[in-house]
Amino acid sequence: MDILLVASAFNSLSQRVYAELSDEGHRVDVVLASHGTDAVRAAVHEVRPELIVAPMLKSALPQDVWQEHTCLIVHPGPPGDRGPSSLDWAIAEEASEWGVTVLQAEAAMDAGDVWADGSFPVPAAGKSDVYRNELSDAAAAAVLQAVRRYAEGSFKPRPQSDPGIRVVWRDLLRQEQRRIDWEHDDTDTVLGKLRGADSQPGVLDELCGREVFLHGGHREDRLRGEPGELLATRSGALCRATRDGAVWIPELRPRKSSGDPAPFRRPAASVLAGFPVPPDSGPGMPSSNERPHWLPEIAAPLELPPDRTTWTDIRYRQRGSLGFLAFSFPGGAMSTTHCRRLLAAYRYALTRPTSVLVLGGCRDFFSNGLHLNVIEAAADPAEESWANLNAMNDLVEAVLRTTDRLVVAALGGNAAAGGVMLALAADEIWCRAGAVLNPHYRTMDLYGSEYWTYTLPRRVGAETAERLTSRALPVSAASAARIGLVDHVVPVPAGRFTAETEELAAALAGDPDLPRRINTKAGARRSDEERRPLAEYRREELARMRAVFFDPQASYHALRSAFVRKLPHGSARPLTTGDAR
Repeated sequence: MDILLVASAFNSLSQRVYAELSDEGHRVDVVLASHGTDAVRAAVHEVRPELIVAPMLKSALPQDVWQEHTCLIVHPGPPGDRGPSSLDWAIAEEASEWGVTVLQAEAAMDAGDVWADGSFPVPAAGKSDVYRNELSDAAAAAVLQAVRRYAEGSFKPRPQSDPGIRVVWRDLLRQEQRRIDWEHDDTDTVLGKLRGADSQPGVLDELCGREVFLHGGHREDRLRGEPGELLATRSGALCRATRDGAVWIPELRPRKSSGDPAPFRRPAASVLAGFPVPPDSGPGMPSSNERPHWLPEIAAPLELPPDRTTWTDIRYRQRGSLGFLAFSFPGGAMSTTHCRRLLAAYRYALTRPTSVLVLGGCRDFFSNGLHLNVIEAAADPAEESWANLNAMNDLVEAVLRTTDRLVVAALGGNAAAGGVMLALAADEIWCRAGAVLNPHYRTMDLYGSEYWTYTLPRRVGAETAERLTSRALPVSAASAARIGLVDHVVPVPAGRFTAETEELAAALAGDPDLPRRINTKAGARRSDEERRPLAEYRREELARMRAVFFDPQASYHALRSAFVRKLPHGSARPLTTGDAR
């Protein structure tokens, strides 16, 4: 069928629905509702779809559109649930199970007939993590079922007036309900509030006399202080005392009215570093633009003991001949500092006696490449772009030059741009079935680097590599496997991915053919280096990227600024599968 996706943003769920409907053979076009109702009407007129699907919508569809066309809306709640903060309430009320509903658009919000629905367990994770994983799995399955039912023509959707459906209206979850009472809330309560708003909208609070939104929260088992007291920093995060413990907060977002020129999410310590020094802070440490000088930096051991419950974004563990280097950065973005720390950890992992090294393996994002928010907030975004890209290249090169063991990239979630190219440096790529890959840089109008001109064509061929990097469309895990972009699709829920990866890695390490594969790999790297050194690929890619970074008129700068500030940018014309071809 010809299907038009209408979405407020082409976010993770919209991309997954797009990719999986395309896999089913449908012609799918996309229009962003953020461009306004006229843009939606124009897209409907141009595409003339047989069906309209809205995977993620923050505003109502125009009445004439849903009256003249069947429009299926994805609601992140079970049948009968209504309101704009459905998943937020599920986490706030500690629901063990939640649902998703595909319903037909009508005048009343979330009140239309039900075409399909599904349920999922709610883990102790951040809202955005649950949204991209458990909810996304259930929503994608429900959308595919609803589209099949519509195509068959015989299915009668279930009205929500059905006595088996309990209608519950949940109001918008407001900041006054999210606010943390540091004097009285215990750690579990604080974590629940932080996790329920980790990506959007954050929890409004005050630090050093400035209003900020707190993003993300993780338990700390040892540090203690007066409730609300800032205790330490670690790798860009802040540790703050609760009534009965402490939590790590990875990111802050200054409130727009605070006067901060960069009112968007970025590492918490770097935001706080720009605030006035508290009068009772003491001499502290040397000043830094990455952390407040009056707080101590407390490192976590790379190999964290099993009895510790604390936050760290990079961890190494070993099981016999298997090494596991796990990392998890908010939003999948990797700043210059992230890349350098991960490279140091990777070099440490190479000193360990292993035959298989697994890179990644966590649930949720693998990597989305450069940290655009940190770049945008930098005093010189061009210089920071350049530094970040070179740090990413250094990391990828280290993986490419590893010839004494097999390296596996384990993608538990989505990857994009340089993050995909980081995975391509490994010998094998394992990808969770629900992950979506964007192996291109076109969203920022960039040529790209991270040795993609070497790694991508050798996996998928020159023609497919050109198509993937130029068409700027998401690829499902299943499609990635079909074209050779990934080696193995892991069909497990997000919560099982780490354990399943460990079992697969054990089987790989026990393969009698492993020593031969490692020797063959080393020989192939030598041959490739003689044919064309890695330095040449890097030099050519970086020359093209540098020309853009240091050109003030390049579209990259406007695109980056709009992206980090979540502003609409670009054409309102629908993105079409036909255009991509």
